[in-house]
Amino acid sequence: MIRLVRELYQYRGLLLSLVQRELKARYRGSFLGFLWTFLNPTLHMLVYALLFTVVMRQNTPNYAYFMFVGLLPWIWFSSSLSAGASAISDRRDLMTKVRFPAQVLPTTVVVTNLCNYMLSLPLMLVLGAFYGQLPTWHVIAFPLVVAIQLVFTLAIVYILAAINVAFRDLQHIVNNVLTLWFFTTPVLYQTSTIQDERMRLAVLTLNPMSSLLVSYQAIFYEHRLPDAGPLAGLAVFSLVLLWGASTIFESRREEFAESI
Repeated sequence: MIRLVRELYQYRGLLLSLVQRELKARYRGSFLGFLWTFLNPTLHMLVYALLFTVVMRQNTPNYAYFMFVGLLPWIWFSSSLSAGASAISDRRDLMTKVRFPAQVLPTTVVVTNLCNYMLSLPLMLVLGAFYGQLPTWHVIAFPLVVAIQLVFTLAIVYILAAINVAFRDLQHIVNNVLTLWFFTTPVLYQTSTIQDERMRLAVLTLNPMSSLLVSYQAIFYEHRLPDAGPLAGLAVFSLVLLWGASTIFESRREEFAESI
């Protein structure tokens, strides 16, 4: 893992250049262009808000804002996994170049989606102001939660990208798993609404994304600091997972150019 971090720092200029190119190319040719950064999460929010406030009524106050707080980091996570799985296998043009740093490609996907998340935050703040939910001093914990999600997401994307080179079906499996993962993560509902105590405990302890989204909700919706215990446990788990992911990635890196 130390080697991976050192090489990412060494090639930080290349990483920054690729992230900028991805951000510029994402909506190139579309009429609305950069505005889709705001429109995509907004349209998601409107669909779910309509469903859960009109069709399936929720008792959560300011439900649209509550959901949006969790939806934005989920979009960052799911988009990173969906695109990151094929980050290596889809870039034969770069991987066949001599000594191209393969680890930059999955990182580019995650960082690009992180930038989109950050660019969407003003929209969340405007929605919060509409509901009278202005940020409080508890936002000091926000960078820590983002850092933990970054490490956790990078770890999974490295594993997926490395395995997908030889097993191309994985990228299609990931999209289906993400659908199930979404509905078992408290994005559209509060964990307190889960009646079964064992089910609620399972959602919080077995699903790492639950701890992250509950932390975001604590900061922006409940105006309190996140629970330190689950967040600390996830931080340790994410670092261990990144170490394992970097080991898997390094062990398969020599095969990338030949396999794709």
